[in-house]
Amino acid sequence: MIRILVVDDEPDLELLIKQKFRKDIRDRNFEFIFASNGIEALQILKKNDDIGVVVTDINMPEMDGLTLLVHLQKINPILKAIIVSAYGDMKNIRNAMNKGAFDFITKPINLDDLEKTIKKTIEYVEELKKAIKAIKENNILKMYVDESVIRFMSSKQVEKSIMASEEIEGAVIFSDIVGFTNIAEKLSPGEVINLLNKYFDIMVKSIIKFDGIVDKFIGDSTMAIFTGEDYLNRAILASLEIVENINKKDSDSINVSIGLNAGKMISGNTGSYSLKRLDFTVIGDVVNTASRYEDVANEGEIITGEDIYKKINNNYTVKFIGSFKLKNKTKPDNIYKIIT
Repeated sequence: MIRILVVDDEPDLELLIKQKFRKDIRDRNFEFIFASNGIEALQILKKNDDIGVVVTDINMPEMDGLTLLVHLQKINPILKAIIVSAYGDMKNIRNAMNKGAFDFITKPINLDDLEKTIKKTIEYVEELKKAIKAIKENNILKMYVDESVIRFMSSKQVEKSIMASEEIEGAVIFSDIVGFTNIAEKLSPGEVINLLNKYFDIMVKSIIKFDGIVDKFIGDSTMAIFTGEDYLNRAILASLEIVENINKKDSDSINVSIGLNAGKMISGNTGSYSLKRLDFTVIGDVVNTASRYEDVANEGEIITGEDIYKKINNNYTVKFIGSFKLKNKTKPDNIYKIIT
C-alpha cells in the first residue's frame, strides 16, 4: 500500500481526493494522510517514514510549500513532491522545481490530471526503492548512484550488455585453507573473521603480484583466474608463493591446498538480472576440474592434471601421485603434484 501525504489548508481538497480515489482507498492501494500546513506535514513525516509521495500547496499559513520542499530531502531523499500552484504562477513553479519538486499541477485542480501525476510519481519512487534495495543487497554496488544512472541501468540495452558472455583461455586456481575449521571452533566469531581475512590477504597479494584476478571467496577458499600472456606460468608462480607464504605462518597450524587447471572457459555475469544481483565469473569443465583437484590436494600441495603436466614438466618439478576418480568424471584422472 502506497502512503501519500497531502498538504493544503483548504478542507474541501480532502473531500475531493477521498471521493476521487475511493476505489484505490477501499482496495488498500493508496492511503492518504492530510496536513493543513508545512509544520504539521513535517511532524507527520517524522512519524511515518514510509510515506513516498507528498502533494503540497505552495501558499499556506505557518510554513509554505517552498519551505517545506527544502526540508523534505533532509527527511527522506527518496520522497518525491508534487507542487500545487495557481495557474500562471510560473515563478513559484520554477522555484519549486529548482528546490527538488518532482512535478506540479495547477489550480483549479483537475482530478484526472492529479491521479495521473500521482501514479507517475509513485512508479518513479517504487523504481528508486527497488534499485536502492538491489544496491544494498549487492556488496559490490554499495555506493551513491545518481538517479539518472539508476534509470539507465534498468534499460534493456544495459541488460543485454551485462548478460553478454565470451569464451576465454586461461588458468584457474582454487586455494583452500586447510585446518581452518578446527581452529575456528575454538575462537570467537570476531577472531574467526580476522584470522580468515589475514590468510585471504596473503593469497590475494600473491595473486595480484602475478597479474591474476580474484574471482570470488567461497567459505575459506579463494578462486582466482589468470589470462593473457604466459597465464599458466603466472598461475603456477602465484600458487607456489601462496603455499610458501602461508607455510611461514605455522604458529596458527594452518596450511593451504591448491587445485590448478587451465584451458578454455566461459566468462560472463551469472545470477539474476531482475534481482540486480550478478557475479562476473568463469564457468566450465576447466573450472570444475580445478575445484576437484583441490579436493584431492593435501595440505601444502598444488595438484593438477595430465594435460598441465605435459605443458610444464620441463620447467617445474612435477610428481605423479596416482589416478583418482573425480566427481562427475567417467574415467579416473591422472593426478600430479607440483613440487614447491
